[in-house]
Amino acid sequence: MRKYTALILSLILCVCSFPFTAYAEDAYFTDEQIEYYKNLGLQGTTVNVYNWGEYISDGSEGSMDVVSEFERLTGATVNYTNFESNENMYSKLAGGGVSYDVIVPSDYMIDRLIDEEMLLPLDYDNIPNMKYISEEYQHLYYDPDQLYSVCYNIGTTILIYNKTLVSEEPDSWEVLWDEQYKDKVLMFNNSRDAFAIAQAVLGKDFNSTVEQDWVDCAQLLAEQKDKTNPVYVMDEIFNLMESGEYALGVYYAGDYLLMVENNEDLGYCFPKEGVNFFYDAFCIPTCSQNKRGGEAFINFMHEPQVAYENSEYIYYRSPNITVENNEESSLYGSEVIYTSDDVKSQSFKNLPQNIIELQNNLWTQVKSGKLSADNEEQNRKIYIECAVIGSVAVVVIVIKLISNAKKKKEQDLSDLYD
Repeated sequence: MRKYTALILSLILCVCSFPFTAYAEDAYFTDEQIEYYKNLGLQGTTVNVYNWGEYISDGSEGSMDVVSEFERLTGATVNYTNFESNENMYSKLAGGGVSYDVIVPSDYMIDRLIDEEMLLPLDYDNIPNMKYISEEYQHLYYDPDQLYSVCYNIGTTILIYNKTLVSEEPDSWEVLWDEQYKDKVLMFNNSRDAFAIAQAVLGKDFNSTVEQDWVDCAQLLAEQKDKTNPVYVMDEIFNLMESGEYALGVYYAGDYLLMVENNEDLGYCFPKEGVNFFYDAFCIPTCSQNKRGGEAFINFMHEPQVAYENSEYIYYRSPNITVENNEESSLYGSEVIYTSDDVKSQSFKNLPQNIIELQNNLWTQVKSGKLSADNEEQNRKIYIECAVIGSVAVVVIVIKLISNAKKKKEQDLSDLYD
């Protein structure tokens, strides 16, 4: 009897406690937010998200697992994959056979995708959190009518150095060509960012449409390859720079703050020649099979709690005003994130097709060593030697002709007197 009594009491306790457990305060979201996502009707659907690596709060180190929270609130499944460069992402889309509902390209690539009609216009009725986006980051140059994109993050490129391995603190991109750091340099493994560094050094426009400008920059990058033999990386830079093995690296400002947490010997500078000031934004490509789900995901990423968690995790400047005005943010007032007006910068724009093809071709040659500065110098020497030999040959021929003419004249005079 005692056993049955205990069982009945246990059942009563479970039943009584259930309502309090079911309706306990949510760890992150209000009842209104929970109800909104529940009523979207996304249960059982899949949302395919294609984003940069290390570019969302993933639940590690006590942070919010953003993807899991979206799935919990909506009942949808997120298929989340990464790309390492805008060009890599573009190739995947252009190749066809894929279906993404959300992509996160950068400014110039958004410009290109719009030109090539590869993006769907957004329905802002499904993105009410647009109200949190600062007006400063709406109607940007790559999407002036604000039809296709919602800004996610803003940042710049940056030069990172290991204080224990450099002879002095650098202030210029030119240090990447310093032969004392041979085999100790990490360079961008994407053409646009790599060329921008060379363009900055040569004082050229990042968006130049003059072919010779790109050739000049390619030759400078080839010279870098010969002098310092850089390792071309993207997300690999985290482990490599944090390990303390490399003296210099180039990447994005927010990522520097993550690296220095694991290696206090790292320093940074915004090179005096100028950096790339960039915008990354959410878009929906024409290959989307779940546009409504994509818009829901974009909206979710700008919930104040989510935008804050992402900012704290990836250390990039958010266009979300609730984040920027949050004095408790670890990034509040950061000179790395909120760069001063003294930092010289340019932003990328879409390039004409002939320049894109030239850039890609030159970049392939640079990385393969076919545009080696040593080869250029050797070719120049061969050209000079050939020119000298040719000149000598011409002189010899001229002398020979003059000598023959003189002999002939003398012979003619001799025959005349005879």
